[in-house]
Amino acid sequence: MKEFDIEEELKKLPNLPGVYLMHSDSEEILYVGKATSLHNRVRQYFRKGHGHGGSPKITKMVSQIAYFEYIVTGSEMEALVLECNLIKEYRPRYNTLMTDDKGYPYIRVTVDEDYPRILYSHQMRRDKSKYFGPYTDAGAVHDIIQLVNKLFRLRSCSRSLPKEIDRERPCLYYQIGQCTGPCSSSLVNKEDYNEQIRQAIRFLKGDTRDLVNDLKQRMKDHAANMEFEKAAEVRDLIESISHIMDKQRMTDTNADNRDIIAFARGEKDTVITVFFIRDGQLLGRENHHMSADPEESDDFVLTEFIKQYYSSTPYIPKEILTRIPILDPEILLSYLSEKKGQKVTLLQPQRGDKASLLGLAEDNAKLVLEQDMERIRKKEKRTTGAVREIAEILHIPSASRMEAFDISNISGYHSVASMVVFENGEPRRNAYRKFRLRTVEGPDDYASMKEVLSRRYTNEKLGPLPDVLMMDGGKGQVHIAEMVLDSLGLEIPVCGMVKDDHHRTRGLYYKDQEVIFPKGSEAMHMVTALQDETHRFAITYHQLLRSKGQVHSILDDIEGIGEKRRRALLLHFKTIEALQTATVEEIAALPEMNRRSAEAVFSFFHRKQEQSEEQSSDQT
Repeated sequence: MKEFDIEEELKKLPNLPGVYLMHSDSEEILYVGKATSLHNRVRQYFRKGHGHGGSPKITKMVSQIAYFEYIVTGSEMEALVLECNLIKEYRPRYNTLMTDDKGYPYIRVTVDEDYPRILYSHQMRRDKSKYFGPYTDAGAVHDIIQLVNKLFRLRSCSRSLPKEIDRERPCLYYQIGQCTGPCSSSLVNKEDYNEQIRQAIRFLKGDTRDLVNDLKQRMKDHAANMEFEKAAEVRDLIESISHIMDKQRMTDTNADNRDIIAFARGEKDTVITVFFIRDGQLLGRENHHMSADPEESDDFVLTEFIKQYYSSTPYIPKEILTRIPILDPEILLSYLSEKKGQKVTLLQPQRGDKASLLGLAEDNAKLVLEQDMERIRKKEKRTTGAVREIAEILHIPSASRMEAFDISNISGYHSVASMVVFENGEPRRNAYRKFRLRTVEGPDDYASMKEVLSRRYTNEKLGPLPDVLMMDGGKGQVHIAEMVLDSLGLEIPVCGMVKDDHHRTRGLYYKDQEVIFPKGSEAMHMVTALQDETHRFAITYHQLLRSKGQVHSILDDIEGIGEKRRRALLLHFKTIEALQTATVEEIAALPEMNRRSAEAVFSFFHRKQEQSEEQSSDQT
């Protein structure tokens, strides 16, 4: 099977708007970007001396790209919203300085006030106001707010009404006819003002056709009267309306969770595209390959996919959208509802936003079938293929969800733990968890693992149970985990990820036997990636806490012993216990130490030992 040929794939890029994702050879998403034309934008990254090539940061990123993928959208605005959602989901390292935590504004209508206002808001709050958005152009939002206030003659002041009615004369906006003057009791009553608010809300909901037609006529009238500046102002307002009211299929106003399933079929291959809508926003998609006989009907292929996919996927959404109905829907939906614990529905939308999203998923499936079939096969071999291989090697029903744990303690440092989750062969970083140990002092692996596993598997909020539990270690760690799970009444297969003398993953320790992978197998690569990710995540967390001063070493308390000497002592003596029993001469023999610092270390531990003995004597 050929490698991903970037030059060949660049030729296949469509001249359409969308979002692109740059991947490393370890499947890490390096960068997420949007484009008006995917064909033009993505090609810029690989042209020397052009486009993004001048940035050292992007040049470094490009050198790490193993392959890229893309999602076609219906407009540039959809690409903007999807880009934001994907960045927040994956937090790619090369997006951090530019668009990490990027937020889009809302239009807020303060309907809880007696005389409501229309305001700009950076976020949606849990209050009684009505919110419209999010929108991708802050400037256009300001224009629309100004336009709505002007058109419907709404107040833009911060006066507390009706408390401050008649305290001052109406402001300039009333004088120039841009406000009805609710600050004066003689100008407009509450009922009439709120009717204006209702009309404004209708406008914000998209009822703009009559208004736009009126503005176009006004623009023509201004131009006919040689009032070109006024005509230009009206033209800009029309453009702002068109811009901000552009349909955003990528953000669903109904905050339900749903999957959108579409497929495209060729002579031998079928591509299934699944879009994930979570809390009303499109967070991502997956492409799956199926080998289907040309004589098999579309509804049969779709039904088979849904059965296989959701039987091995931990999360099942509330709604599943497809273009065509499935076979035996009552039985399948009963199964999915029982597995989810609440009713699951299957819809075939024919019009509206849901149908538009379904059409977009179908467009993407067709593009993948035409252009990316080779890469999809290769990726599935590395991910779901490796998962199946692991399950077959271990003789377990499934390994779709794997959870791995690692305890990180550096001699005298407090322990921390990490939990890493792989689903269908890919990291699910939003399911990762960090644990600061609460009940364990010192490097006690059994007590540490007992606490972490107990906290993980007694907390339903931390996700569904895994198909298999992977421990970063061999026989000892596996038996510890098995004892903890047994005490909790859980039956989860437990494996130890074993390394060879060169610290490379060699195989799995399972049921008191070591399972050796075929050399170069996808299963071995998968377990290696899981073990490396688990260790990296634990060490990163430990380093973070230490940098913040939240993790303390007993060596920190010795005067005159800095970071360099602490490190040298730990590397040489390995444990605090060994250091405690060392002589002054043995400590001073280290190149980083001198006689004075060695005596300080020796004195510190022996003074603590004497204090401990005195306390024990007093208690006796």
